[in-house]
Amino acid sequence: MTAHVAVLLGGWSAEREVSLLSGAAVAEALQKAGYRFTTIDAGRDVATTLYDLRPDVVFNALHGPFGEDGTMQGLLEVIGLPYTHSPVMASAIAMDKAMTKAVLAPQGIPFAESRVVHRDAVLAGGIMDMPFVLKPVNEGSSVGVRIVACEEDFATLCRQPWSYGIHVLVEKYIPGRELTVAVMDGRPLEVLELRPRQGFYDYDAKYTEGLTEHILPAPMDEEDYSLVREYAAHAHKALGCRGVTRADFRYDEKAAPGERIFMLEINTQPGMTPLSLVPESAAHDGMDFVELVRWITEDGLCRK
Repeated sequence: MTAHVAVLLGGWSAEREVSLLSGAAVAEALQKAGYRFTTIDAGRDVATTLYDLRPDVVFNALHGPFGEDGTMQGLLEVIGLPYTHSPVMASAIAMDKAMTKAVLAPQGIPFAESRVVHRDAVLAGGIMDMPFVLKPVNEGSSVGVRIVACEEDFATLCRQPWSYGIHVLVEKYIPGRELTVAVMDGRPLEVLELRPRQGFYDYDAKYTEGLTEHILPAPMDEEDYSLVREYAAHAHKALGCRGVTRADFRYDEKAAPGERIFMLEINTQPGMTPLSLVPESAAHDGMDFVELVRWITEDGLCRK
């Protein structure tokens, strides 16, 4: 009998809509691959639902807080259900951008200058020389990210509400190009470059077709190319990640050697939507979407 897979999707984070798309795509792939599956829009009663259902494995297609930050992983550990993607500790650290930097920077992975401060300290001004970037400490998909390049940007920032917690990550802006690397079972795939047609690679650019050009493999210096892949694989291993992750970088090719690459974050549950980057990288590596979903599912099953 084929395995019964519970697909967790939706939830209540700011990335709910992306998760619904990811989960729907995963469910379709599971059907094509011949699995039995049940989709669950994760609500506050998700523990009871899963305990009653008792699937063979949980495909976690949730994104953002609760689904991606170790909370759901811990719940599944308590229930005793195997699940896809990274375990509790790796998920919790990777979701917290400041903690990710604290763990990985001492191991030689470069990050931009940054600090975590109270949001009121940002509004008081003078927190960092412009240009700088404001980020929620523990959100994904560029939710809430704002670039402050001039006084006009700062004035706009002061007029806008901030609904992502009392603390803010303030990070030096790194000019250059946006890169990402998927890692499967510890092996880095090719470097993918993302070129937004306008602005930066924000939420709309990620999930609206036609707003971003994808270049795979990224055209760049061979030594830097290898280094980006090396950093992605090292981050995956150092945090104790499993299955598939995706590491994001900024690349300033005009800077001096050793000062060109900066890691932004690592995603332990990358999107699985039609515009998502891991499926694109896997396809370039010869693995279609159905095969990718099967691989992730079986990787979760093997932990039973």
